[in-house]
Amino acid sequence: MYNSFVRVLALALALFSLQQAETSRPSFAEWLDGVRKEALARGIRQEIVDESLGDIEEPVPVVLERDRAQAEVVLPLERYIARIVTPKTIRSGREQFAEHRAILEQVSQRYGVPPKIIAGIWGLESSFGRFSGVRPTIAALATLAWDPRRATFFRAELFSALEILNRGDIDFEHMKGSWAGAMGQVQFMPSSYLRFAEDFDGDGRKDIWSNPADIFASAANYLKGHGWQEGQTWGREVVVSAEAGKRIRSTVKRREGTCRATRDMTVALPLAEWRELGVRLAGGKPLPKADLNASLVSGAKRNFLVYHNYDSILEYNCAHSYAISVGLLSDAIGGASPAPAAKKSAPKASARSRKNGEMN
Repeated sequence: MYNSFVRVLALALALFSLQQAETSRPSFAEWLDGVRKEALARGIRQEIVDESLGDIEEPVPVVLERDRAQAEVVLPLERYIARIVTPKTIRSGREQFAEHRAILEQVSQRYGVPPKIIAGIWGLESSFGRFSGVRPTIAALATLAWDPRRATFFRAELFSALEILNRGDIDFEHMKGSWAGAMGQVQFMPSSYLRFAEDFDGDGRKDIWSNPADIFASAANYLKGHGWQEGQTWGREVVVSAEAGKRIRSTVKRREGTCRATRDMTVALPLAEWRELGVRLAGGKPLPKADLNASLVSGAKRNFLVYHNYDSILEYNCAHSYAISVGLLSDAIGGASPAPAAKKSAPKASARSRKNGEMN
């Protein structure tokens, strides 16, 4: 009886706190006025503030709806892969890879990231440049910065976006992207743009919206900046029998991490230990005798051993569905695996239904 009373009291206090927070929360108009003042104090020019914030009157409802239903969070691993790594996507990726191979190889030589990995990121982020988002970035970020769920993160991104406009890297009219404020064909959040966007062709602009050289170099620079090691791959699909799975669950610890995906995988073990635990290659052969450590990522039916560089992909978007899809797509584009036969029932999906590890 006492425990029930305590639980009811705790729930009532939580609801009261939420109601109080909502009551004390300023209106959107009041909040936006504060953003304008802070932007000016940060050195953003008056004309930039007026142009970018002047016509925003209320939060964008569809942005909040999309924020609550990210595809990597909602869809199981296998279903997400099936929707994203389709025969059509692989064929398109191979065509684009062939068309841009020369510049991809130049970028790879400078940053140490394989061309096929850059292409895989490009494919997941914007369907190889076909769709990079149509929502005005400032309005989307203002909506998410006002929403209390992740206000601190998105407020910082809003000011980063204003800084990009202030620098003249792109004009307000063309600053568009995803519902979450991710921009360009590599879908950088504004803070990532300020840190990692590259002017690879030396034309004076860091153009992640329409310049293939800058697009590929920016993606590669992001991965390199998050620890990508040249000469190593991302991982591989493996077979884990029911007996091996039972042993692994009882003896191998889970990782710790700052996002859900990094906690939803095992600690890294040498490949020799995975062999002893019964893990085998997808074709049933023993694992190679390479001196590598790997973590196990498991879905409902499919399993993957992933190496150090996999973490760099997770830094791009901290969801296993995303990172595994990048790896599988890159392997298929680069010829490591054949394109599967097309299925009439294969569902369609937008690759750009989410963005960035901060979302999880």
